[in-house]
Amino acid sequence: MTVASTTAGRASRGMTREEKKVIFASSLGTVFEWYDFYLYGSLAAFIGSTFFSSAIPEATRNIFALLAFAAGFLVRPFGALVFGRVGDLVGRKYTFLVTMTIMGLSTFLVGVLPGYASWGMAAPIILILLRMLQGLALGGEYGGAATYVAEHAPDDRRGYYTSWIQTTATLGLFLSLIVILLVQSSLSKETYTEWGWRIPFIVSFVLLAVSVWIRLQLSESPTFQRMKDEGKTSKAPLKEAFGQWKNARIALLALLGLTAGQAVVWYNGQFYALFFLTNVLKVDAWSVNIMIAIALAIGSIFFVVFGWLSDRIGRKPIIMAGFVLAILTTFPLFKALTWAANPTLAAAQQNVRATVTAAPGDCKFQFNPVGTAKFTTSCDIATSFLTKNSVPYDVVTTAAPGTAATVTIGNETVESYDAVAAGADAKAKDAVFAKGINIALQDGGYPLKRAAATIADQKLDAFVAANPELKLDAAAIRAGEKKTVPVAQAVADKIVTAEEAAGATEITAYSIPNGGAFSMFADPARINWPLTIAILFVLVLYVTMVYGPIAAMLVEMFPTRIRYTGMSLPYHIGNGWFGGLLPATVFALSAYKGDIYYGLWYPMAIAAMSLVIGTIFVRDTLGTNLDEKE
Repeated sequence: MTVASTTAGRASRGMTREEKKVIFASSLGTVFEWYDFYLYGSLAAFIGSTFFSSAIPEATRNIFALLAFAAGFLVRPFGALVFGRVGDLVGRKYTFLVTMTIMGLSTFLVGVLPGYASWGMAAPIILILLRMLQGLALGGEYGGAATYVAEHAPDDRRGYYTSWIQTTATLGLFLSLIVILLVQSSLSKETYTEWGWRIPFIVSFVLLAVSVWIRLQLSESPTFQRMKDEGKTSKAPLKEAFGQWKNARIALLALLGLTAGQAVVWYNGQFYALFFLTNVLKVDAWSVNIMIAIALAIGSIFFVVFGWLSDRIGRKPIIMAGFVLAILTTFPLFKALTWAANPTLAAAQQNVRATVTAAPGDCKFQFNPVGTAKFTTSCDIATSFLTKNSVPYDVVTTAAPGTAATVTIGNETVESYDAVAAGADAKAKDAVFAKGINIALQDGGYPLKRAAATIADQKLDAFVAANPELKLDAAAIRAGEKKTVPVAQAVADKIVTAEEAAGATEITAYSIPNGGAFSMFADPARINWPLTIAILFVLVLYVTMVYGPIAAMLVEMFPTRIRYTGMSLPYHIGNGWFGGLLPATVFALSAYKGDIYYGLWYPMAIAAMSLVIGTIFVRDTLGTNLDEKE
């Protein structure tokens, strides 16, 4: 069947007022859903400090924090199954009204949920449940919105119409960043940390009310309504979509040939780029949010551009071209990003490389997507520390069995430790190890700064002896400026322990410049803002190429009877699992190889898989008549 014949029933025309309302209402609601979903990731640090108390064991606290974050991604395919089935049985409109309401209420409740200090363990448990509800709702929302818009669109403009839905994920992220920046700039740091971070969550209730009101004005999809009136709707959408090979094959090809590759290009270009700038290149979060927001503002229009173009040259050529460009340029772009955002770090990485010498079998592959695994060997502790501090290294397994791993940087060698064997001394050993590595890195040119330290008088002599590199004189310090701190505050600030302060009412303390914790940083004066934003824009452009046309293509691949169910599952497995596991996979690969770029092989490999499968087995769907595809 030719394109001309399939589109004969829906000739090209301008967008009607009703269709504009459909696109606006569907897109606006989906923007707010993504806004709600992304808030958790952007504000994870404040959520962690509020809902996960230091009073509970560290292992339990870490598991809860990571599970709460991962839960939203992992349950998305189940949301696709649940709400996809409802959408194919009951209708598109009412199903995504339900999903939007669940998402909005869940997000609002996160904003008002009491913390661990008030509700104890009930607080993190409820938080995880709310996060799971968010993931379930999002699993049902996207398929409903995309299907609803597509079934209103003329056959020869479906790519353009549905591309507006494709802007919503990026616009939701953009909106969340803008709201966070506005609230953050309006409050003091202390106020924002205490309760101000809740405001973006609470605001979502207003967005929910607006979205529900607008969507209530819409009517059911004409394609679905006609099929329902004729009694042709599916009685068992799940069984028909995935229990019959002809339909299951379509879902499998949609996953492996389209959405898996789209997901890793998308997560790499938007989310991992943000993570890379903040956690690997050590650029401050405020600057990163502004850079990402600017790149998204410039690049988002290309979702619509490529959706429009797909109505002329086809969906598949654009998506496959996006895969090719991402595969060829990911490594060069991320290396250029390092030189643009933190040139001091880039130069140090070229000149200084660490060597980890460990016993055979001491180094593990640190894949830990939900935080339940513990990597405690001396080699794992060393490689994890170096990876988190963006230091390239080589591992040689020539040490004798049972000996601790060592890290050599230049002329300095620092011994690691086994956390299990160290027992109660693990914290002290970790401090010694971290300090030794940081001093060696600082001597090697890495951009490290050291905070001031507040030292109690009774601990000053020991501090001077433990830090010979500072060349301190205890007598000179005592003769200089000092301060007295009430015992309660000194204990809270960890200047002394309660045992050390026993019997005292005040503590005499001294401020020691450059005597505190080390931290790697990106010098704000050396960040090349135009080049950094330009690179981020290119990454966003790839996202728009693979994501802009894909909604139309997925909708056109499945029959109307099972469309909501059929397209939702491969989309959310691709994005929830292949995309959601990207940060953990990239970290594990980078730690395994000792190279901050090595983990990028993961998105490149998945994109290459989708390129091959999509090119060979997936046919272009341009020109499909949805009224005839039942």
